[in-house]
Amino acid sequence: MRRPSAFNIAAVGLGLAFLYAPIALLVLYSFNASRLVTVWGGFSTRWYESLFRNEQMLDAVWVTLRVGVISATIATVLGILAAVALVRGGQFRGRLPFSGMIYAPLVMPEVILGLSLLLLFVGLGLPRGFWTVTLSHATVTLCYATVVIQARLQDFDLSLEEAARDLGCGPAEAFLKVTLPNIAPAVAAAWMLAFTLSLDDLVIASFTSGPGATTLPMRLYSQVRLGVNPEINAVSTLLIGAVATGVLAVWLVQRRRGAR
Repeated sequence: MRRPSAFNIAAVGLGLAFLYAPIALLVLYSFNASRLVTVWGGFSTRWYESLFRNEQMLDAVWVTLRVGVISATIATVLGILAAVALVRGGQFRGRLPFSGMIYAPLVMPEVILGLSLLLLFVGLGLPRGFWTVTLSHATVTLCYATVVIQARLQDFDLSLEEAARDLGCGPAEAFLKVTLPNIAPAVAAAWMLAFTLSLDDLVIASFTSGPGATTLPMRLYSQVRLGVNPEINAVSTLLIGAVATGVLAVWLVQRRRGAR
């Protein structure tokens, strides 16, 4: 095997530094004792202590997690159904507009999506709040979940499901007992992707949220406009740690499954 050249090593090193150096600085300055985020004043955990006393920030975190979990679950369930229809439905009537509507949010600007959802909720007379944000995130992330699950279903061996049906299972039972466990990694990946996109969203939540439904990105954005508070570094560091822990856990589970 050829050894990588010095140019390739330098290019990879610069790329990784460009991606992760800002994150490393953010984590480092979350332990800064100084109120000025660009001036190091010594090691301290005061901003974490201040964060856990900030009820508005904690409420925003709680709203964001609830919205993410519920919307990702809805998007994943609907994504499974949409993927089954696209992979196994054949050339049914309305397939082209159906697939077009599923994939449209992939290329649609978020501003347009947010505005259209806002007009929909206003037209239906729904008060904006927690559930409008949740439904909006489920609508937007549905397409991503469908793409991930559809890619796995296309490679699935239908003979396994047919064998289960020959042994007495009905179509739904065969799917739940045979197909779903085999595509579980793709379903989990779709859920994680939908949850991450919900966690990151600012534009759509800004259009569809209401009183008592302020998400964490909205809270952070409103505070950054008034100046960078070291508490923002602290909450961002906690989010980075949570995401890193989740990625590590998934990697360990997949590695254990591969070893078996």
